[in-house]
Amino acid sequence: MILALIIVATLLTGLASVAAAALISMRLLSGVIQRLVSLSAGLLLATSMLHMIPEAIESGAELHALTATLLAGLIGFFVLEKMEVLRHSHHFEGDGHGHHHGHDRDAAGPGGTLILVGDTIHNFADGVLIAAAFLTDLRLGMITTVAIATHELPQEIGDFIVLLNAGYTRRRALLFNALSSLSGVVGGVAGYLALGSAQGAVPYVLMIASASFVYIALADLVPDLHRQTRQRVNGWVSQFVLMLAGVAVIALLTGFIHQH
Repeated sequence: MILALIIVATLLTGLASVAAAALISMRLLSGVIQRLVSLSAGLLLATSMLHMIPEAIESGAELHALTATLLAGLIGFFVLEKMEVLRHSHHFEGDGHGHHHGHDRDAAGPGGTLILVGDTIHNFADGVLIAAAFLTDLRLGMITTVAIATHELPQEIGDFIVLLNAGYTRRRALLFNALSSLSGVVGGVAGYLALGSAQGAVPYVLMIASASFVYIALADLVPDLHRQTRQRVNGWVSQFVLMLAGVAVIALLTGFIHQH
């Protein structure tokens, strides 16, 4: 039952995000993407702080070991990003004629391959995180799936645009993005098999997942939101409201879980 839920969740976060990203990218609405970034930041931070970290601590694992794992995860994600293994950019511009361009790494041919490799690794890791969440609690698994899917959509839009700029046809860009997303299913199954036989490792995987969520939110999404407000007066108000909306969703779900 849990394995089936993990497979469905990883398929939804992967293929659904890729399909939605491709659809939106055909006529990209940059304002919608900017709002998704604000909402995603709130969801990621709240999921980490209100669910993952408390679940890891309540497992009874040694507290100092858990916090050391969180610290190591944050530093590790910093190193991976510097090595350009991780990439989470959501910068878009319009040219005034309905065309929009994503600014990520180098959008030349090799950049497309690099993005696919990085996304494959990233999706595999997301699958492991979803598996760890479902093995801890079914509702936590569902919340984690929603948080990851919400973050994946703007990222997949960026991927799709960069692949097009790198010379891929729309069909090939969609195909390769979809194939890359399937690594999330592989990660979910691998996580279920590995963590299912080693339940003691689950709290530490949750701390690494928390580090991933916090790092993405604070090192990537929040700086992107600051860049947006420098371009629009009072834009921070809508960002703040949408970020709080993301937090509120997770807080309400937290209350529901504790009551049941």
